[in-house]
Amino acid sequence: MPLSKQAKKEAVDSLSSLLATSKMTVMANYSGVNVAQLQELRASARENQVTVRVAKNRLFKVALSKVDALKELDMSGHTGQTLYAFCDYDEVMPAQLLDKFAKQYPNMEFVGAINAEGELIDAELVKQLASLPSKDQLRGQLVGVIAGPMSGFVNVLSGNIRGLINVLNAKAEATSA
Repeated sequence: MPLSKQAKKEAVDSLSSLLATSKMTVMANYSGVNVAQLQELRASARENQVTVRVAKNRLFKVALSKVDALKELDMSGHTGQTLYAFCDYDEVMPAQLLDKFAKQYPNMEFVGAINAEGELIDAELVKQLASLPSKDQLRGQLVGVIAGPMSGFVNVLSGNIRGLINVLNAKAEATSA
């Protein structure tokens, strides 16, 4: 059933606002994925603060033209049933989410992505991005790297005190025996 003009306008407005705020927009071909599987993907996306939309390619191109940073993108080769994943807080989360889904349902394959600077990224690079740790994981690793030398230094300094306590305990046990 064709969309009305009003529904098309609302879809374009929604897509253009998502494109304007998204740090990474990942595009994937979803032909062969059934409705129940797409609902599962959308539920997983909501848990990870990722927005997943299925839109006509023509409407997506119109939405691109409404975002200043993305007006110059050439999407002429963009065909097929395409699903779009948007995230406004993490660059790799949409790629990770779709990669995890594609491992479970191999009918889905990456088409590419658009980064916040308005550059097209090919499907191979999107797969590589999906293997990167998330921002929270990277922050945790950074804290561990920074805290590692400090905790080692604290252990070295407390070693002398532990040694002194052990000597005093041994001396106290020797005198009480």
